[in-house]
Amino acid sequence: MPADEQAALHSRVLALGCAPLVDAMGRTHPHRAHLPALSSPDPDRVLFGPVVTVQFLPTRGDVVGAGREFTDVAAEALRGAPEGAVLVLSSGGYPDISHAGGTKLAQAAVEGAAGILCDGLLRDFDELAALGLPVWCRGEAVRWGGDSVVPHRANTPVEAFGVTVVPGDWVYADRAGGVVVPAADLVAVVDEAERVVAEDAAALARLPRR
Repeated sequence: MPADEQAALHSRVLALGCAPLVDAMGRTHPHRAHLPALSSPDPDRVLFGPVVTVQFLPTRGDVVGAGREFTDVAAEALRGAPEGAVLVLSSGGYPDISHAGGTKLAQAAVEGAAGILCDGLLRDFDELAALGLPVWCRGEAVRWGGDSVVPHRANTPVEAFGVTVVPGDWVYADRAGGVVVPAADLVAVVDEAERVVAEDAAALARLPRR
């Protein structure tokens, strides 16, 4: 998507917020697409952008590629990524442990990540806030989690928060929650979300005045 079109779309999406986008996805797609309310080191930062993924698996030493570092897999995911890429980390079955922290995600930012969405915990919220990126996850951790999960593969479909997330999808997240939108339908979903807002405004206008 050209930068000027993406900027215009970004402004429209920010004006909408989460709920109309979720409603629009519900009208146009039968599958689950909404994300729950999440935690952020800087919850005023709204996340919106095209997805690249890192798939985590439970730690197991004899799996091919099990020794790869997070920074290597994240760099692979971000190689050639579009402007504004959001790095989505699956939980690997352990949403209650740490998947990365300030140092690793700072490196991901250097590699081109413009936002982070993690279906698990993250460490070092103060450091993550200082990155200046929108970062959303299940909460903050203090303990390293590499004995439970390891990064396995870049840019493969993953499950996050009960939603299938495919590289190239677009994801939105704010204080209320989030939504994952297929790239091919992004503009149509935003158009539908604006109709949702207009319909709600019209319904409110018809209410009797006291």
